[in-house]
Amino acid sequence: MIRRAVLVVLGLIWLGPTYLLLVNASRPAASYDPASAWVPSGDFSLFSNFADAIEKASLGESLTSTALYAVISPLLGVIIGALAGYTIVVLRLRGGFWWFMLIFGGTIFPSQMLLIPLFVGYSDAGLYDSHLGMILIYTAINVPLAAFVLRNFYTGVAFSIFEAARMDGATTWRIFWRIYLPLSLSALAAVYILEFTFVWNDLIFGLTLSQTENVRPVMPALAGLMTDVYAGTPVPVGLAAGLVVSLPTVALFLATQRLFARGLSLGSV
Repeated sequence: MIRRAVLVVLGLIWLGPTYLLLVNASRPAASYDPASAWVPSGDFSLFSNFADAIEKASLGESLTSTALYAVISPLLGVIIGALAGYTIVVLRLRGGFWWFMLIFGGTIFPSQMLLIPLFVGYSDAGLYDSHLGMILIYTAINVPLAAFVLRNFYTGVAFSIFEAARMDGATTWRIFWRIYLPLSLSALAAVYILEFTFVWNDLIFGLTLSQTENVRPVMPALAGLMTDVYAGTPVPVGLAAGLVVSLPTVALFLATQRLFARGLSLGSV
């Protein structure tokens, strides 16, 4: 009984900020009062507030660009990571462990260390403020995690499967595409969900490597809108934008939570 009461109290504390976000994002923009932030308003204005945010910050173009990055980059990342794991484990690449360390080792450095070299390199290569440039950086960031999970997964797959397929005349590419990739779909899906969430919620790379409204991801655009709160943008408008922009990742996780849990357990073999 005590344990249940403690859990309920902790749950209410955890949900407190979410409650404040929902209540104040749904409040009419002109009637926001910090003193009554905990009291729901009788007028539901969430969608009108979000429409105002789209108009003020051009969030529609940013949402389209972010959807493009969040779908394509994780897909490329998991495929390249799966190829890396397959090459290192199944094809038994010479020095495979060190190749894996080279791929995964870059993740130990803080992202902030990469910003200036990336900005200079992107400017010199003509990739700054372009959809291709954003897809490339998000793909590169997503590869190490996919390689880590798929390397662990393929370690638990019997090597006799590969040998039998080779004896039947299958090429190494066909074995990967027709046998190993389907075997690892659950692990790939789990990694894809994680990487989709990362790309959708990214702020730092989008803020550094993009500028125009049709290229910039939605989180930097949202940050710009929230900065304008002190210059005239009502608080409920900014909160409504943040709430609606967060819904895709929440919906994706809720819809795929069983697949996500199964994929992570398979990837930890």
